Amino acid sequence: MTANEDLALRDLHLCWPNGAVLFEALNLQFAQGKITAIVGETGCGKSTLLRLMAHLLAPSQGDVSHHGGSRSFVFQSPNLLPWRTVAENVGLPLVLEGRSGATEVIAALESVGLDEHAGKLPHMLSGGMQMRTALARALITRPSVLFMDEPFSALDALTRHKLQQEFLALWREHRFTVLLVTHDIDAAIRLADRVVVLGGAPASVQMDLPIDLPRPRELDLRHDPRTGSYIRRVEGAL
Repeated sequence: MTANEDLALRDLHLCWPNGAVLFEALNLQFAQGKITAIVGETGCGKSTLLRLMAHLLAPSQGDVSHHGGSRSFVFQSPNLLPWRTVAENVGLPLVLEGRSGATEVIAALESVGLDEHAGKLPHMLSGGMQMRTALARALITRPSVLFMDEPFSALDALTRHKLQQEFLALWREHRFTVLLVTHDIDAAIRLADRVVVLGGAPASVQMDLPIDLPRPRELDLRHDPRTGSYIRRVEGAL
């Protein structure tokens, strides 16, 4: 692997037990510290690809390579343990490593604006606060790669946009590599450095589009004509 390559798929094949082929000879590379959005129609294999890259699923053939460092996953549902407090949920990865990390938990909660809610149980939180908890839990180990599978889709528009901006602030600070599965083309353009469009059967890359927009990106970037051009290009590839 090259020095700036954080994750690579080489000659990746995935065949389901019923004989259906989802991926055939798929090759992709991802540079360190960049955000890549993966979009495509429902059922095209986006979430499966993410699980393959995160080593949660084994390919039938081919290789998934990492440059090094740890990985974390944020799912569409926060998946919080209901009997553990916010702080205990956030600190769970550290507990699994055999350490308490109280200082790290406090810092993680502060980074997502939940330090005043540390002692609450998940059912006492709004949907946006639950996703903040899940994000803090994913980032507490300072992963080199963050996999995100539709993490904002269940939120209302205002909460979604606010959490996306908070996520970008954390990314600017830590510069972890992000692979984001989303159906939201507008969000993909605003958040990502690159948009990969999947489609076909077997699924393949229909478009690999670099996003050359200045950072930091604010919500009013939606009115930038370049944003509209990118959106139309992605829509045309779907």
